[in-house]
Amino acid sequence: MALLDRVATLVRANLNDLVDRAENPEKMLKQVILDMENQFIQVKTQVAIALADLHVLQKKTKENADKHAEWMRKAELAVDKKDDQLARAALERAMSFQQLTENFDQQIADQEVQVESLKSALKKLELKLSEARGKADVLIAQHRRSRAVNRAADAQVTPSGENRTFERMRSKVVHAEALGRAKREVLGDDIDGRFHALEREQKIDSLLEEIKARKRLSA
Repeated sequence: MALLDRVATLVRANLNDLVDRAENPEKMLKQVILDMENQFIQVKTQVAIALADLHVLQKKTKENADKHAEWMRKAELAVDKKDDQLARAALERAMSFQQLTENFDQQIADQEVQVESLKSALKKLELKLSEARGKADVLIAQHRRSRAVNRAADAQVTPSGENRTFERMRSKVVHAEALGRAKREVLGDDIDGRFHALEREQKIDSLLEEIKARKRLSA
């Protein structure tokens, strides 16, 4: 039946594979669990219906068996009364109820197989549902960690275009630093020269004053 086919598909489902293939594992797992819960309710309902049908068949079988036994007793009574015609009529009735009883017995056997099949499917689905509920958080956490690791690995891989951009920027920085050092060196030499000129001028002024002083003393 279609219901059992759907249940079998859910039971065979590999949750790990489903998570790996899903674009949205959390949404997928929630949907799988929801499907299992819906199917579980349906199968449970079918089990109850099948059991009810089985009980009806068993009741009808007993009723027909009782009627068969009753007509057999009537046939014996007719024989005791030496009424063969009545006895034959009673046996005819007894045989019809016997046939019905045999038919019900076969239906009961088939129904019992159906009930056991549904019970087995219900048990397997219940276990799968329990597994899905238990694994859901773990599988989602594993998938999130996997995505985080992949993003971290991707972040460490610099595209070639970015490499060239970083290289150009580094060259500009190196050039700017070299230019700055050159300017500082030029500026530094200019300052030294100016101080040197001032010192020479001061020394010349001092010598000139000494000469003038000696001249005044000798005059």
